[in-house]
Amino acid sequence: MSKNNKITLFAHLLVWLVLFSTPFVLAYGQEDINRVIAHFIVPMIFYAVIFYTNYFVLVDRYLFTKKMVLFIVFNLLMIVLFVYLKDVIENTFFEQVNRKRPEGDGEGPPVKLFIYVQMLSYVAPLLFSIAIKTTKRWVKTEAERKEAANFKLKSELQHLHYQLQPHFFFNSLNNIYALVDISPEEAKTSIHSLSKLMRYMLYETNVELISLSKEIDFMTKYIELMKLRVSDKTTVSYSFPKEEIGIKIAPLLFISLIENAFKHGVSASQESQIEISMVLEGKTVSFKTLNNNFPKKVDDKSGSGIGLQNLEKRLQLLYADNYTFNTSVENGLFSVTLEIETT
Repeated sequence: MSKNNKITLFAHLLVWLVLFSTPFVLAYGQEDINRVIAHFIVPMIFYAVIFYTNYFVLVDRYLFTKKMVLFIVFNLLMIVLFVYLKDVIENTFFEQVNRKRPEGDGEGPPVKLFIYVQMLSYVAPLLFSIAIKTTKRWVKTEAERKEAANFKLKSELQHLHYQLQPHFFFNSLNNIYALVDISPEEAKTSIHSLSKLMRYMLYETNVELISLSKEIDFMTKYIELMKLRVSDKTTVSYSFPKEEIGIKIAPLLFISLIENAFKHGVSASQESQIEISMVLEGKTVSFKTLNNNFPKKVDDKSGSGIGLQNLEKRLQLLYADNYTFNTSVENGLFSVTLEIETT
């Protein structure tokens, strides 16, 4: 038996213990204990039968399956039966209780009214049972909904993660390919650096959160790899926090922005610049890129644009309202600002 089931069982036992013992406590010191049994204990037993019959059988089998007629019929039969049995038990075993009416009581309430009130009293445990079962069902449904949403979120993130890896690898190979004829030695060094980067992507980023320091180290190595391809006409500068900061963040969020800066910020014939920076303010990570804007031609296949689409989708899934992402073009410079509030 699980811990939750034990707690539920204990709660039920405690409630019924209190309900059954209360009449005896209130009647303490009185001589006529038969009155307590006839008017309180016997109905209480019937209440318990109605409650648990509905709790374990009728609510699930008929009410939740929308068989309302059968649900009502079974409960009416039970209530009528218990009203009748209560009257039989009182007249058979506790006849003296009915005879000992206090003076001034007269003949008591009309029979129809008496039966009507008793039937209403049996409706209480029925409604209580429905309320508890409905609440439990809602809680279970809500938990299953959240579990399904969480599973969908993880599946989408995993898909995006797998999308990013070949995209990153494709762009990096393009850069190395450009170096093979120009500088074979640098090409060899680049392949070695790429293997380290891919090892990080494959084996260290399959987690929900990763140390920001590791991400910074990954980005630094990637920028140095990309710098091997650009000419002296392109100035590349970057600035990251150097100390261990203890912040954890979703992996591979910033690499698409760096890829984009090198993709659109480099020209073979014009002077260009790429600036990359990260600033921390408490638990808020501010990442910025600034680069010249050299739009690619439609038939340029150096990148599919999947990187930024991937990033925006991941940000929506992972950080919802805890991030801001802005891009702008001004005076021929393309800037990106991404701020993430980490926990």
